[in-house]
Amino acid sequence: MPEFLTLLPPDEARALLLSHLSAPLPDSDMVDAAASLGRVSAEDVRAPHPLPEFPRSTVDGFAVRARDTFGATDSLPTYLTLIGEVPMGDAPGFEVGAGQCAILHTGGMLPAGADAVVMLEYTQPAREHEMEIQRAVAAGENVIRVGEDVAAETVILPRGRKIRPAEVGGLTALGILQLRVARKPKVALLSTGDEVIDPSQSPRPGQVRDINSYTLGALVQKAGGEPMRYGIIGDQFEALEAAARKALAECDVVLITAGSSASTRDMTADVISRLGGPGVLVHGINTKPGKPTILGACSGKAVIGLPGNPVSALVNGYLFVVPVIEKLLGETPKPQATVRARLTVNLASQAGREDWWPVRLVESRTSQVASYEAEPIFGKSNLIFNLANADGLLRISPDATGLSAGELVEVVLF
Repeated sequence: MPEFLTLLPPDEARALLLSHLSAPLPDSDMVDAAASLGRVSAEDVRAPHPLPEFPRSTVDGFAVRARDTFGATDSLPTYLTLIGEVPMGDAPGFEVGAGQCAILHTGGMLPAGADAVVMLEYTQPAREHEMEIQRAVAAGENVIRVGEDVAAETVILPRGRKIRPAEVGGLTALGILQLRVARKPKVALLSTGDEVIDPSQSPRPGQVRDINSYTLGALVQKAGGEPMRYGIIGDQFEALEAAARKALAECDVVLITAGSSASTRDMTADVISRLGGPGVLVHGINTKPGKPTILGACSGKAVIGLPGNPVSALVNGYLFVVPVIEKLLGETPKPQATVRARLTVNLASQAGREDWWPVRLVESRTSQVASYEAEPIFGKSNLIFNLANADGLLRISPDATGLSAGELVEVVLF
């Protein structure tokens, strides 16, 4: 069995791959704001007007001039003349003057002359058309001022931002019903191996159903790409080269699973080297699982060979495929979601190698403070439910020889 070439640390290998890729995809799509969740903005979006466009109350109560309430207490209340009620969904047809107040509901427009709202709980009727005010308010209290949420022409959605539910709400609040988003990168998925069959088929002894094109397809979709399945390719060099060449012409990224171990049956590296320059950049990552990973760039496009073992393929999909998709989308880098937890058992590691362990998070019951314990899930890299039963991945640094039980660790959530 031939040896791997020089193994690179994952961070170095990823940086090398990304440096050989083209800039973010130049084309974009116009989509409805209501359907933009998870897409990445392709241009800056500015507020066409301030939000809110009129001063609004944040509580049910009475619109007042704040200075008319100064000194008011439960034992020494102030009395104001009630001049009317502000209609919801309409502008008030009156102005609040000295010694006056008006009924105002949450979200209602503050009448001219008023600059604060007294909460309903701190008032009570005194006589007809007169309210007793039992607490003083400051100017602006219980009021959202014009433009307090966002000023006109402010960039409310910068280019490269992945759109979340809050952004969808903000866009519709401003009447922005369409926006331009980055096109989803097309990611080709090729499974290889004479033993691999379609999941719809019943395997004979020695055969296995295709897992990787579906787990990786789901990962691609979650990252913002569009998975394109090119089927299962047998262990024939010409067939794999033809399928990979077609996929490279039609897609932005090509993923080939299996055929990436350093064995006599290895074809992936040779295929990548024939698809275009510079070809294979990395053959072997100094990590576990996923050592036999191939990173290549052909004519500005990423071509990645992932191990056939499902756990190895998916873990390295997180490490290398997701960053490629994010670069093509022009997505602004963001921190990973993590949880601090205490490790339940000792974990050994080889110095100089970066290890990733699937772990299950269990709420700790030994402390009054909410905390978690990280339970490693042990098993071989061809057992997909090792990851299905995990909540995240635990990284062991290459400069460590392991982690001790009870140590506080950081778990990267899926």
